[in-house]
Amino acid sequence: MTKKQAQFMAKKNLVNLVFSTSKFEGTRATLSQTRTIIEGLGVSGVTTDDIITIVNLKRGWQFVITNDAPYVLAISNQINVLVAKNDSLEPGHVRAGNVMLDNTEYVPPVPEIARVAPAIRGILEAENKTFTERLLDLLLTMMCQQFYWDGNKRTAFLTINYLAIDAGVGLFNINESQLEAFNNLLATFYETGNGDDFNQRKFRD
Repeated sequence: MTKKQAQFMAKKNLVNLVFSTSKFEGTRATLSQTRTIIEGLGVSGVTTDDIITIVNLKRGWQFVITNDAPYVLAISNQINVLVAKNDSLEPGHVRAGNVMLDNTEYVPPVPEIARVAPAIRGILEAENKTFTERLLDLLLTMMCQQFYWDGNKRTAFLTINYLAIDAGVGLFNINESQLEAFNNLLATFYETGNGDDFNQRKFRD
């Protein structure tokens, strides 16, 4: 698969990708309602917060699909601006204070801003790992370390898809039937730091 083909596939699956990613935030919109919101039409039975989340994810995915710049930390910063602008204390900025996570006793340390970009490069350049394994390591690191004030799951997920599309390897997606298993694995990772179980599961389209 080429980068152009990966971009085409992502564009054709935009509604499904937004719908799946929105479930990280517990949105209750159906796939049909999500499509209507993405098309810019009015929809009933969906909260304003859910509509905002879906619209912001649409913009985030459109950026991921259409942007051709090589990956640097600024790409993730921009993704965070787009997906978390209504949720975050400082959208697009690495956080400088403490955050709490739901359903776990794990408290992520405050990141050292100067070390974030080198840490990401180290993951992406790791030897003896496949490209998919490196992307999953990056996903887990971004979610676990909580680089941003909010929107870390969304930002991490769109970041690895930005890299996957750029490399022409396809898309990563977690559908509703996989979400509970994913969240359970993530909770375990928060406590143990062991991501082996993720590499044994398939979260790719």
